[in-house]
Amino acid sequence: MVAYARKFGENENDWAVAGLLHDFDYERYPNEAQAADAEHPSEGVRHLRSLGVSEEICQAILGHATFTGVPRETRMAKALFAVDELCGLITAAALVRPSKSVLDLEASSVKKRMKDKAFARGVNRDDVILGAQELGVELEPHIAFVIDAMRAQADALGLRGSVGA
Repeated sequence: MVAYARKFGENENDWAVAGLLHDFDYERYPNEAQAADAEHPSEGVRHLRSLGVSEEICQAILGHATFTGVPRETRMAKALFAVDELCGLITAAALVRPSKSVLDLEASSVKKRMKDKAFARGVNRDDVILGAQELGVELEPHIAFVIDAMRAQADALGLRGSVGA
């Protein structure tokens, strides 16, 4: 999120907050029924609003779950949706590499993994594709951009693996 905020000249702190908080309620309220106004992310957003978190961040968090019906109108909301599922796919693709690292992962490898429906089964490929479209970026450069952003945080993400160890 911070990398895209920087690219678009947006508020990096607000975008980081949205990225960090968007799933904070998921384990407690997983919302397997995909209710539009209950459980994740609605419960979390109600709490965030009570704490005074900005409406832009709250709307982005609601919009990252398509089942809420909340439109993604801001660039922040579109970016959050665009990177959410993709980060999970990139993480999974890095962890199955012999190096277990994002540092030697290429966008073409992630794109190839997207075609294997058994790989990272929980990742919604349609959301990855739609996210890039809504953000107005081509899919492979989007994947490469997110990989580069994750490389910059490889240690914090636990994705350095054996590269450069």
